[in-house]
Amino acid sequence: MSPLRFSSEMQRQWAIDGYLLLDGVLKKNELKRISSVVDRLYRTHAQPGTKTGNKKTLDRRNALDDDDVFVEFIDHPATFDLVLDILGPNIQLSMAEVVVRPPDPRFKGFIHTDGGQAMKQIRVTETSWPLQIKIQYFLTDVNREDRGNFTVFPGSHLRPYPDQPVAVDAPGAVQLQAKAGDAAVFAHSLWHGAAPNHAHRARKTLIYCYSQMCFRTFDFLQHAPEVLKKCTARQRRLLGDLGRDWRPGAYFYAPEDQGKVMKYNSRLRRNGSNF
Repeated sequence: MSPLRFSSEMQRQWAIDGYLLLDGVLKKNELKRISSVVDRLYRTHAQPGTKTGNKKTLDRRNALDDDDVFVEFIDHPATFDLVLDILGPNIQLSMAEVVVRPPDPRFKGFIHTDGGQAMKQIRVTETSWPLQIKIQYFLTDVNREDRGNFTVFPGSHLRPYPDQPVAVDAPGAVQLQAKAGDAAVFAHSLWHGAAPNHAHRARKTLIYCYSQMCFRTFDFLQHAPEVLKKCTARQRRLLGDLGRDWRPGAYFYAPEDQGKVMKYNSRLRRNGSNF
């Protein structure tokens, strides 16, 4: 699939709804490869879930350490131009997560916003760069309701989140129906979550989070040298390598070459920050 850009129609939907659903961003061979890796992680690391009774779930944080394929997704060629169009160039990767939710009749679903207590109170205007966005890549079909669907409340990114919990089937909720290889992009303040899974197989997804570089990262402090050696210059920058020693304000004022690095072709391998 060709790189996606933030078209006028997408901008309109983003401003009104707070999310985008992208068709077929992953190729079949790529989908097969990543699914195989996720299955291996599930066999090795799945644990009984707090929301799914005794059913084993996988909520694997900081997946970059687990396989090279997760490094490739840092700036996936089909979606990263869109990320830059939405967020601007002064950004970082703050999460790389693998989620597997099995079928379980006891799981009732849940709704939330991202970023904790403070971020729940923060919303931005339709014309502002977001504080944070996530991309959720679907690795299994969710083409009917109640299959663990990613569930959203369109337009809720501009409304205060209630003090009381929001039910997954409350008025206004939409269970997105997607195919394996599709992806959803959404703002941190969008009310969202997971529907019950009454299907006969698990729902498998990848979630990559991007935020402005002045934020703390979500699921890591720093990466092992072995991970950084696998990265391109742009990927290293997204993981916090500024190409210089840390100093006060380092992550508030981007290096002069930030725009150039973010536009750099991610398919060309380089070590360090020499372009």
